[in-house]
Amino acid sequence: MKNCTKLPVTKNQIEPLCSKYNINQILASILVRRGISQGEDILYFLENDIRFQHSPFCFPVMEDIVERIFQAQEEGEKVLIFGDSDVDGITSTAILYSYLKKIGIDAQWKLPVGDDGYGLSIQAIDDFAKEDGSLIITVDCGISNFESIEHANDLQIDVIVTDHHNPQETLPEALLILDPKLPDSNYPFMDISGAAVAYKLVSALRFAKSPFYNTDICILDVQEDSENQCYNIDCLKVRNLNQKKELHQKIIPGVTSISQTKLPDFLSGNYIYVWDKKRVSTLLRQLFGSGIDFNLCDLQEEISKLMPVFRTKSVEDLYKLSSFTKYFPESSSYLSAIFNLYVTYVKKFIYQKNPIDFADEKRDLQLVTLAALADIMPMKNENRIFVKSGLNIIKNEKPCTGLAELFAELKVNSQTVTSTDLSWTIIPALNAAGRMGQSNLSLELLLSEEPIKREQLAKKIVQLNEDRKEHVSQVLFTVNNSAKESLNKTQNKLCIVVDESINKGVTGILASKLMKDFGVPSIAATITNDVYTGSLRSCRGFIATEFLDKFGDFFINHGGHDFAAGFSFYKDQLDEFYKKLYTLLSNVKLETEEESVFIDAELPPQYLTPEILDIIDIFEPYGAENQELTFLSCNVPICDALLVGKKETQHLKLVFDCGKYKIPAMYWSAGNKLNSEIFVGKKYNVIYSMNRNYFNGIATQQLIIKDIELSN
Repeated sequence: MKNCTKLPVTKNQIEPLCSKYNINQILASILVRRGISQGEDILYFLENDIRFQHSPFCFPVMEDIVERIFQAQEEGEKVLIFGDSDVDGITSTAILYSYLKKIGIDAQWKLPVGDDGYGLSIQAIDDFAKEDGSLIITVDCGISNFESIEHANDLQIDVIVTDHHNPQETLPEALLILDPKLPDSNYPFMDISGAAVAYKLVSALRFAKSPFYNTDICILDVQEDSENQCYNIDCLKVRNLNQKKELHQKIIPGVTSISQTKLPDFLSGNYIYVWDKKRVSTLLRQLFGSGIDFNLCDLQEEISKLMPVFRTKSVEDLYKLSSFTKYFPESSSYLSAIFNLYVTYVKKFIYQKNPIDFADEKRDLQLVTLAALADIMPMKNENRIFVKSGLNIIKNEKPCTGLAELFAELKVNSQTVTSTDLSWTIIPALNAAGRMGQSNLSLELLLSEEPIKREQLAKKIVQLNEDRKEHVSQVLFTVNNSAKESLNKTQNKLCIVVDESINKGVTGILASKLMKDFGVPSIAATITNDVYTGSLRSCRGFIATEFLDKFGDFFINHGGHDFAAGFSFYKDQLDEFYKKLYTLLSNVKLETEEESVFIDAELPPQYLTPEILDIIDIFEPYGAENQELTFLSCNVPICDALLVGKKETQHLKLVFDCGKYKIPAMYWSAGNKLNSEIFVGKKYNVIYSMNRNYFNGIATQQLIIKDIELSN
């Protein structure tokens, strides 16, 4: 078909994935076409367990932040959590505030409302100082709040920044900063949401209440290398479930003494854990004699108390059973198998001792799910684990308090909800409160312990969303001409509208709509209290924060992500803003937009069975950098067609004859094609996506047509 691309794949690319991961050829070919061929990437598509997320202590600064918060708890300090007004900021605040209150900290929260600007404000700091507050923790903001943090420092108030936005070259002088995008953060995956950063902090705080916190251990294993006539001793230092350092020593029996190795220094001061103490002790005595005591702890014995199935398992068995060895064969060893089982054991131990914390974590994961989708985080790496886990909790258990009322008010079926459903229903409603200057309503919905109040708040929030839609519709009509005119002034590189009729809270939505309508990066800005506030949404390789950084110190505040950013400047600087903007645009080159449809797999009609939905499920959740699967099928007969839709725009409901199955399909806004381009009884080549259609509690397979043409 025209305008579609299907990358070629070979057996040599597919067959290793099929055998290694026990998957079929269709799934393997889709993974290869999408460039997902490394174990670490495949893991996050095939696995769902929350165990596969990264340790919060991968952040080098995490221990210091935990200690500062515990100090506030011990000394009875007042703590302010300051968030942002969007879904990410609201959920971040809810996650951290709930936990700090639970452990007895005198915590309060504040979000921007009304005409408040983005980020930590001077006024909020002054108000907090009057209450003798001494610690502020920002969530989903703070990395660009230089002036405010300096002001807090002057008032002897400590500020901990937790954020996920792109940092500038110079950082604010906060006490501590937790941001995966910092150059020295060492966090394995930088593209998590602000709520995920807050969740990591709370996870670290929960772990710090356990007996495992700040305990330095060393996992040791000994294996015979008969080929080289030596023994390998492998050691791994672990602190707070984070791998810190490794040591690998080759020992030749009767030749290598322990003083010739680094073992004494490496093991000093650590608990030494081994799998099968009797086996390892015997080998160490054979190598170094009985005069050296390694003081080993038997990890097998400890783990077996909680998980009896491992009582009879050898270290070789652990290696075969470990999921990690499948995805990381090049770095896997018996040592890594022991370590990963140890992590699982510790988490299980903590959950059994603190089942309430486990329940709270399930609630937090639902909020992290919303934040990841709302902030358009890439659906790869641990974001996939977050969203899959959150969706499973919502579907198989129930939405958490606050969300449950919003689901009911919006008539969303929690048992069948998908990431797409959340993005189109729940998230816009929660966001609407902030966009209309009442972000506190969404946060109160998530925090309130009163069912009646939550129901009332849900109704208010849904109404605010309707008001927001109406406002955006009106503003789009108002700025349409100026938007088109701006394209001429920027040589079609950027669309910009500046209008005081725009509600400050919807500049981001407006910029997104303009970007989609005109296919170029877009800015929407308005003025409030003599300050212009704007949002930039980008596409075609245009990096939003990088562009704004080139303005130097022009802005009062600016920051964001690669494709979504915000800024503010004073009223009398408007002409200078335009001048700088046009100058910077002269050096901008936009990438050409891809018009071709990417085909994930070509499926013969007889392959369109319900089992294909299992592959669809593997690639859920869809989102940024993981678009829904698109298939091509050729020579498919249409056996029935029906016009549907009560409004002027009618849609086509088609039924394809796929042999054993008759598959229904929807072709939106294509009613006029029936009996002119589309005829019952003829065969067609079809590009489509696939989903489940739910009716009366029954799920059926359904195609969504993207393009169709008559077969030759």
